[in-house]
Order: sequence, then C-alpha cells, then structure tokens
Amino acid sequence: MPLANRLREQRARLGLNQQQLGQLVGASRQTISLIERGDYHPSVLLALRIARVFGAPLEEVFFLEGEEENENAKNN
Repeated sequence: MPLANRLREQRARLGLNQQQLGQLVGASRQTISLIERGDYHPSVLLALRIARVFGAPLEEVFFLEGEEENENAKNN
C-alpha cells in the first residue's frame, strides 16, 4: 500500500502555499510538491514537522492508501 497524504487539503485550510509550508518545516517548495504528488516519501522527522504545522496527528496527514476506505467501512 502506497503512502498517501492530505497536504494539499491541509495547506488550503491554513491558506498556505507550497513555498510557505516548506519554509515552516525546513524543506523546499519542490520537496513539498513531490510529497503532495506521492513521488517522494518524507522522513519521519519531516512528516512530524508537517503534521505539527497543521496541528494534526500524523495519521491525519499521512496514511496508507486504502486504509481510509477501511476506516470508513468500520464506522458505517
């Protein structure tokens, strides 16, 4: 199962662009773009920094693709 994320949605919620998020977490705009597209998996440290900026648990920002559907099925 590939790693998926909600970076784009979380950035929009806070009104941040990729450059601004990158500056807050010590990464480049290109790195943020690659993470959003699923072409790059961040280190644990970077993932934790990103989740902290969003004020969200790590699992709300990063998750294994397919797990979201399983969680929705359990809750219904």
